[in-house]
Amino acid sequence: MKTKTKVVVVGGGVVGVSALYHLAKKGWSDVVLVERKELTSGSTWHAAGLLPLFNMSYSVGQLHKYAVDLYKKLEEETGKNVGFSVVSNIRLASTKDRMDEYHQYAGVAQTIGVDVKFLTPDQVKEIWPLCHTDDLVGAIQHPEDGYIQPADLTQAMATGARNLGAEIYRNTSVLSMKQTKDGWVVETDKGSIECEHIISCSGNFARQTGKMVGLDIPVIPVEHQYIVTEPHPEIQKRKKDGLPEMGVLRDSDSRWYMREEAGGLILGPYEDGAPACYVDGPSKDSEYELFQEDLDRLAPHIEGAIHRVPAFGEVGVKKVYNGAICYTPDGNPIVGPAWGLKNFWINEGHSFGITAAGGAGWQLAEWIIDGEPTIDMLGVEPRRYGDYATKSYLKAKNEEAYSHVFITHYPDEERPAARPLKTSPCYERMKDLGAVFGQKFGWERPNFFATDGMEQKDDWSFRRSKWFEAIKKECQNVKDNVGLLDMTAFAKCRIKGLKAEEFLDHLVANKLPKKIGRIGLCHALNTKGGVHSEFTIMREAEDSFYLVSAGANLRLDHDWIKKWMPNEGVIFEDLTNSTGVLVVAGPKSRELLQKISTDDFSNENFKWLTAQDVNIGYAPVNAMRVNFVGELGWELHHPIEYQNHIFDKLMEAGKDLGLKPFGIRAMNSLRLEKSYKLVGTELSIEYSPYESGLDRFVHPNKGSFIGLEALNIWREKGFDNKLITLEVHNIKDADVLGNNPIYKDNKVVGRATGGEFGFRLDKSIALAMVKPEHANVGDKLQVDILGEMYDATVIEESPYDSENNLLRA
Repeated sequence: MKTKTKVVVVGGGVVGVSALYHLAKKGWSDVVLVERKELTSGSTWHAAGLLPLFNMSYSVGQLHKYAVDLYKKLEEETGKNVGFSVVSNIRLASTKDRMDEYHQYAGVAQTIGVDVKFLTPDQVKEIWPLCHTDDLVGAIQHPEDGYIQPADLTQAMATGARNLGAEIYRNTSVLSMKQTKDGWVVETDKGSIECEHIISCSGNFARQTGKMVGLDIPVIPVEHQYIVTEPHPEIQKRKKDGLPEMGVLRDSDSRWYMREEAGGLILGPYEDGAPACYVDGPSKDSEYELFQEDLDRLAPHIEGAIHRVPAFGEVGVKKVYNGAICYTPDGNPIVGPAWGLKNFWINEGHSFGITAAGGAGWQLAEWIIDGEPTIDMLGVEPRRYGDYATKSYLKAKNEEAYSHVFITHYPDEERPAARPLKTSPCYERMKDLGAVFGQKFGWERPNFFATDGMEQKDDWSFRRSKWFEAIKKECQNVKDNVGLLDMTAFAKCRIKGLKAEEFLDHLVANKLPKKIGRIGLCHALNTKGGVHSEFTIMREAEDSFYLVSAGANLRLDHDWIKKWMPNEGVIFEDLTNSTGVLVVAGPKSRELLQKISTDDFSNENFKWLTAQDVNIGYAPVNAMRVNFVGELGWELHHPIEYQNHIFDKLMEAGKDLGLKPFGIRAMNSLRLEKSYKLVGTELSIEYSPYESGLDRFVHPNKGSFIGLEALNIWREKGFDNKLITLEVHNIKDADVLGNNPIYKDNKVVGRATGGEFGFRLDKSIALAMVKPEHANVGDKLQVDILGEMYDATVIEESPYDSENNLLRA
């Protein structure tokens, strides 16, 4: 056994072996994998289709596409059969909503080069003659998909890794992991190994592995059952006659998958009531153990399977398997750097391990060796969760994620388990006013307000639903009067100290505000020049700055700050939970604030992009004259214990001014009319700030900042994308959702990043990344919305109040 190496991969299985293989393939051959037992696939499971719907995520979709392409090449590279049966993958639809989901998914797939074929019920019958199709609306098919044998794939990648110089130590248990000034020491039952990096790929043992280094990794497995039947005469006859295998069949509305197996069938349902398991981790002797089957839980799905494939009910059950599958609260794996630790990487929570293993290993190797991933990994980022993800929270949410695998994934879906959890003080007041809530990073936030007799309930759809009229009223009121928005969920911190200015100047690409009370919009780039984070920065004093960023990115942004902070001269203070934020916006917002404050909010005294300490009622408030909706307005940052006092004063004083609350969905419509950008959609590590239209926020001549050198090289080479604002014409009942393909002359030239109807403009608006040659104002393009093509025109940025006269009023 080596005593020193670059990377130790803790845990085997296909996930760990993929990480090892990709590190070696990228040139780091001095890497080892430590596996507590024999090297197998890491689970008892088969793979039933390698291209899931990836929740309409562009980034996660890229990981899955890479994995499929990789697995097809592995056999040639290693000489090992990976057991990949390309039999296609068919997803059935029984409802119009399900077909809308498939059309949205197909659009995303188109932008990353995944082939999706739409089928009629008759075409399904041709491919799957045992399938009952009379009640289907349609289906989609991945012709190049199929299923793979996990053990064969694992051994093939292990061979590839060994051929490149990597080493694998089987039957070796990790006892502890300790950080040193030079890296890490991994203690095993066969000796210790010094290394620079550790990758945790320990599957069901993830929480125990995390505990060794002080991490509460948000992974808890859930029981999953599947049924293997005895052979069926018709399937045996098909094989004897030389007919092709019928492929992987998914009845999404009945929530199961099915495929042929040894002349019979495999049925894998995703049922309600499947319990979390190994909540505190498995025993040290656990090895792919199976639990007692519970067929009662599967009864509705068995009935659905017999309805859809009557042959399933005509044969006996050979075996029922019930084992553990790792889950996270949203069902996506956790891939990337751990928070608060240097060179500790997490590759856990893979509920579809075969599907994601190839892409996860690929990006981890890029990240570890080159310092950054090559695709936006926000969808699988370990830091997308916070301390709120307790063990009891994970149990509830992971069971929910399991049961939601096959539900229709609406773009506005909000899952109910373990809620409400984090609430701002005015939560009940907003609820009484009709708020219908969503959540971000554990915080409850109003999505919209149900008024005028509307039921206080969400209405999910891929098309305009009941809340469309609600946000129309909210947007109109913000335009005509004044609106109130709760943004307490913002991530907030203070950076202070003798070296605070020097540090922040190096962290962001923009110049810092020079005068006390001035505000700047600043972006932190990664080392390759892509946009990592966006901060609103207000200078509080000569040596103190207040930073605000997206609430969903709290751990990501704050961890990024801490990782770049010097060891002395800078102090970080998290203010998120101690500071509330209420936003007032609209032409009457100044009049409103003046009624409940003795301070002067006039334009002469309180300029745009400045902040002042004021009183609202009797409460101390830092009022910042900025907002994300493009109207006259202020963000009111306050000690959270004063929030209800401030809220009540605003609501009482605003009665005569038409003050009404508004929610996040109205804010999204309003921000699109201003071409305002969000991290994770318009802003991404995959795009330079110049591609995202941030030219005025980047000062390459101000002095050194993170990513500057790479950005300059990128600029010299030229950019492949340009962010544009589109007006979409002749819309019927659906607007751009995001990730829609953009076409010119029937060729994909980009993708929409977001869209919504703009009520102030009375136009359907979208933002999109396209090839620069198609980014000129007036250019005519087309956009795919749920399978229909719509004409679109490139328009000027910030089509609403392009001169910002309202903001400056």
